[in-house]
Amino acid sequence: MALHSERSIPAILADLLAQFTDLVRKEGELARAEMSEKLSSMGGALTLVVVGAVLLMPALVVLLEAAVTGLETTGLAAYWSALIVGGAVFIIGLIFLLVGAGRLKPKRLMPNKTIRQLQEDASVAKRQVRRDHDYQRAA
Repeated sequence: MALHSERSIPAILADLLAQFTDLVRKEGELARAEMSEKLSSMGGALTLVVVGAVLLMPALVVLLEAAVTGLETTGLAAYWSALIVGGAVFIIGLIFLLVGAGRLKPKRLMPNKTIRQLQEDASVAKRQVRRDHDYQRAA
């Protein structure tokens, strides 16, 4: 404890500034790493969605044609069969579109770990400043 009493306020402030600068630099690195990880994950997910959609389109057309033909064999007119199948597929597609768009919102890119860490760092810094200030007043 004797070492602390010999440090001047400017020396303590200079040390605090150096530590704060280092902390900000490291938090910036953490934020960049977290954002890179999230963007990479989103890019991979988007690639899978696009490839899946490209492969599913021709298969879906064939299956829909088969469904229309199947309904025609029950005695429905061709236009009614096509309308029923098309309407059902439209509703299902709309649901998938809305769910997918909801998952691509920018808030999912928020670097939550970094924000939480910055809040903790700010709390620690406040406690440290108060402790140093209380120690200086007591001395």
